[in-house]
Amino acid sequence: MGATGFADGVGDLADLARKIAAGSVLMNLLLVGLGGALGSISRYLLGTWIQSLSRSIDFPYGTLVVNLSGCFVIGLLSQLAEARGAFTVEARALVFIGVLGGFTTFSSFGNDTINLLRAGGTLPALANVGANVILGLGLVWLGRVAAFMLWR
Repeated sequence: MGATGFADGVGDLADLARKIAAGSVLMNLLLVGLGGALGSISRYLLGTWIQSLSRSIDFPYGTLVVNLSGCFVIGLLSQLAEARGAFTVEARALVFIGVLGGFTTFSSFGNDTINLLRAGGTLPALANVGANVILGLGLVWLGRVAAFMLWR
């Protein structure tokens, strides 16, 4: 990194320090934290409810439903945000990063898939990966289409 890159980095740090002092970064951190807590609690409640409904110990249906519903919602809301400018910076921090980030993390997905593999379930592990990725991408697209159709 040359002298200019270093100076730019120092300037970025100074800008961040000014934003923290002004309270905007702290407010966004609080919003992300609050949203993350709400999203994580929602993920837990929905995931355990769906898993108990499925009565399955062989496939993570709860995680699948959480991931797919989160993909649909983020597609719907991101289309609304892009097309209509519907979210302020603070609302994006709360909803997209906080709530949906806490709700749809793929850490549970990865752990469930590894657990399926470790139990010798190659086919269920591949089905889990395929269903989450292919259906998730499809539902992001469907959410965007639905938002476009609803709010045009």
